[in-house]
Amino acid sequence: STAPTTPLAERLHAINQGLSQWIDQHQPDEISVERVFVQANRRSAMETAQAAGLALTLAAARNIPVTLHTPSEVKAAVTGSGRADKAQVGEMVRRLLRLKEVPSPADAADALALAICHIYQSSMRAKIVAAKQ
Repeated sequence: STAPTTPLAERLHAINQGLSQWIDQHQPDEISVERVFVQANRRSAMETAQAAGLALTLAAARNIPVTLHTPSEVKAAVTGSGRADKAQVGEMVRRLLRLKEVPSPADAADALALAICHIYQSSMRAKIVAAKQ
């Protein structure tokens, strides 16, 4: 997370460094990114899209497959409704992952919801089933 008052270039650099370190440390087989739609706040959407672009380029540089999921796909995968609100998504993430509390901040719950959606909709599901056997 970066402070909104930090200049955009510095924020993107910090995000790039953090993502790069995380990817190198955890070596994921796949990466999922939320597809950005133009929202009421165009500036926020633009900055979110720029950060998503960093994830895409870091994955491409490491030959890691990337899947994009729409916000409604993520909500539907987690709650059963593509129109669920943040509180509903957070609560279902808590239940699905058997957590004591809803993940905080809300971005953490969103990231976990994206991962859950990806597992449901991708080949990762088959990998998890095979690993349990």
